[in-house]
Amino acid sequence: MGVELLRPASLQEAVDSLSTLGERARPLAGGTALVLLLGQGLLSLDCLVDLRHIPGLDKIEHEPGTGLALGALVSHRALERSPLVRAQLPFLAEVFHHVANVRVRNQATVGGVLAEADYASDPPAALIALNARVRVIGPNGERELSVAELLRGWYETSLAGGEIIRDVVVPDPPPDTKFAYRRFVSRSTQDRPCASITIALRSSGDRCAELRVVVGAVAATPQEFPDLEQLAHGEQLSEALARKIAQAYAIRIEPLSDARGSAWYRRQVVEVMLRRTLLEVAA
Repeated sequence: MGVELLRPASLQEAVDSLSTLGERARPLAGGTALVLLLGQGLLSLDCLVDLRHIPGLDKIEHEPGTGLALGALVSHRALERSPLVRAQLPFLAEVFHHVANVRVRNQATVGGVLAEADYASDPPAALIALNARVRVIGPNGERELSVAELLRGWYETSLAGGEIIRDVVVPDPPPDTKFAYRRFVSRSTQDRPCASITIALRSSGDRCAELRVVVGAVAATPQEFPDLEQLAHGEQLSEALARKIAQAYAIRIEPLSDARGSAWYRRQVVEVMLRRTLLEVAA
């Protein structure tokens, strides 16, 4: 038996369909992961609720005082090339540029990459460092939560039954904030990373006013440790301090072993990448 395809004309209609159909249905956005899972027999569904005909989900807007609002169906490629994103937050365009290849980026969506909760995706860790939030609509109305709150574990989110990501809001960063995203790929250049580092550093003179460090692709969810970030508060980011923070992160993370690298290997990669990236941003 094939999979039925529903094409709702509104978000509310999509929510109603998903709520009625339950676990045997999934929303369809770009389909870069979902269609593969179905084709390989790793997922069995009765119905797909196609979101691609719902107006407004592919918009990129800037809301004064709020930040960038990225519709759930904005493709990675559209975000990467958006003049508005490049003007407001070029770092975000750079992060999405690193995902896979152009064909994948033309199809994959902002909402889809978060709803999939793939531990090795590039964007989630960077979005956490940017304090991004998701706005969700479901049977009980609308709610908002951080990306960190959304991602719960291996391909698991905190979305309730029938809930759909409407958009992702990325607030305008404070002045004097610098960003860096670095990824290490152990196989094909178009593969997902073995480990990634996202850094947001806000300076006050030659001192660190705020540091965010998020490590991606090493565990079930992106790893961030506020107590270790606080080691840099009010300090100059010297090589000794960068080494201390990098070593502490490498010890604290709970890395996995997979085809891209063992847990031991990932610890070594994180320590080296984080130390180098901290110094690069500080310079």
